[in-house]
Amino acid sequence: MAVSISVVLLLLILAVIFLRSGGLKLSHALVCLLLGFSLAGTSIAPTIQEGLTATADIVSSLRP
Repeated sequence: MAVSISVVLLLLILAVIFLRSGGLKLSHALVCLLLGFSLAGTSIAPTIQEGLTATADIVSSLRP
């Protein structure tokens, strides 16, 4: 649960930065939001979740 909340917060922060800098239009952000919600309701959602968890595990194991 903590990983998914962290990913959501990170994506939200990036979206806000892109919106403020003019690199992402509001309509594009809404389309991305709707795509995310529609993907969450499909059968591919567990695969996406496993991929995000595996990526988070790899990143957390890296030492600078």
